[in-house]
Formats: sequence, C-alpha cells, structure tokens
Amino acid sequence: MKILACNSNRPLAEAISSYLNLALTSASVRRFSDMEVFVEVHENVRGEDVFVVQSTSFPANDNLMELLVTLDALRRGSARRITAVVPYFGYARQDRKSGPRTPISAKLVANLITSAGADRVVTLDLHSGQIQGFFDIPLDNLYAAPVFTNDITHHFQGDDLMIVSPDVGGVVRARAIARRLDADLAIIDKRRERAGVSEVMNIIGDVRGRRCILIDDIVDSAGTLCNAAEALIKAGATSVSAYVTHGVLSGGAVARVTNSPLEALVTTDSIQATEAVQQAHNMRQISIAPLMAESIQRISEERSVSSLFD
Repeated sequence: MKILACNSNRPLAEAISSYLNLALTSASVRRFSDMEVFVEVHENVRGEDVFVVQSTSFPANDNLMELLVTLDALRRGSARRITAVVPYFGYARQDRKSGPRTPISAKLVANLITSAGADRVVTLDLHSGQIQGFFDIPLDNLYAAPVFTNDITHHFQGDDLMIVSPDVGGVVRARAIARRLDADLAIIDKRRERAGVSEVMNIIGDVRGRRCILIDDIVDSAGTLCNAAEALIKAGATSVSAYVTHGVLSGGAVARVTNSPLEALVTTDSIQATEAVQQAHNMRQISIAPLMAESIQRISEERSVSSLFD
C-alpha cells in the first residue's frame, strides 16, 4: 500500500500516513510557467495499491486537475489499484438540474475521475446520497458523525442538549447524531416569500432553555448558519454551537461567524484551515485523519468499512 499526497491538504495526508506508520510516496505535483499541472512519481508503483489524498476545495478547478493528472500518472505507471481519497468532493452541490439548461456537474466530475484511472473513491459526508450512483466504480462515503459525537460528548454534558438541522434537507444527518447522543431534535424551516425579501425562519421544536447544536455538511458563506443561530437565540436557546463537516468558508464567512451568536463553529480538517480560521476565537477544527486512515487500511486489506459506523 502506498499513499500519495497532492497539494490541497497535505497536513491531512501527513496525519493519515503517520497514523498508518507509512511514509508518503515521493512525488512532485507542480506547475509549468503557464500553470499547467505536471506530476511525476519518484517511486515504483507497479502492482501497488495506491491511495491519492486530494480534496477538491479552493481553488477547486486547480485541485481537481491535480487529482486527475495524478490518477493518470499512476495508471500509466501500472499501479494495481488506484483509490482517489477525496475528503471534500467539490461540485457536489450541483447534483441535479436546478433549472433549464443547467449542468449536473457532480456527474461530470464523477466521469472525469473514473476516466482518469481511479478504480475506487473514498469521500466524506457527500452533500447528497444520490451522487454515489453517479460513479460506475465503487465509492465509500464515510460519515463524520462518530467524530462529531465524541467531540460533543467531551465538550457538552447534561440533558439540555438539542440537535438542530438548519434546513429540512439535513434532517437525516442531524437525526443520526441526535440518536447517537440520545438528544432531542429540532428543525429550521426556511422560507423566502419572494426575491429580495429576507428569509423567514420557523423553528419546529421547542428550544427554550436548551443548548442547541446545529449540524450541517457544508458551511460556505455561513449566512444560513448565522441566521439560524440568531433565530434560535431569539426563540429562547441558551447557547448555539455548530458542527459542520466541510468548512469551505468563502468570502467574508469567517468575519460573519466571529460576529455571530455562535459560541463555536467546529469543522473537520477535510479542507485545510486558512490563517483567518486558525485565528478566529470561536472556530476550531477536529481531525478526521484516524477515520480516513482506518478506512484506507480496511480497503487495502479487503475488510468491511461500513462496520466502522455500527
């Protein structure tokens, strides 16, 4: 088994290799002067089981191209099996036609990864379950729920916890964590009557006197998350925190979170934290390296991955 890291999240790849007590494969992933991606693997990979760790986060197109070129290099180097480990799968939000003449980019990216030479894909908390069906190769969709549950148990004690889904689409994800914690569940129903009119947030469930924890898979601009926190505080919640798998945090998201009622925004390190995130007083990351490493080990040894979440 060999682990190869591209450039999007090298600290995570190093943590995974350290957990497995396995040195990263020597390789160069660099640019020509016109920014074309060039990959050169400096070790023999013929007949090897190779795992490529690369999140397709910002800059999404550059990181996706790095992944594709690396997969092609390994295929032409006669690797026995190539697994693309993509902790954050970009373009996942474009998983259906949202209107006339719009793309299904998640399907396109799935085709690109398959055509480039991947035999298998490992990812974390896909934005929607149907993306698994976009791939014609095996895909293991891991869940951050056990990692979040352990962290919540460590930092929150008492029976006044309330798990909250910030929208109706995330209820299944929030319910899974609520079940693990034996906590109650609330849902926020967002409605916008017409364009240009601010969203109305209706809370399904009684949050008065409760410590609320918002659960989501992606935080991008953080607008919805911060608005949800304000709505919960107005409804009588004593505190609001949030656990989100992928901290995209684009634009002014970090400033928005630091100025919001959120006591803490906890994300995984599926996307490498920027300096602004590291310095924010109410933001922190927890590592998914042990989860990813254990999954990689099980895949290499042809053992069950799903039993990790039993």
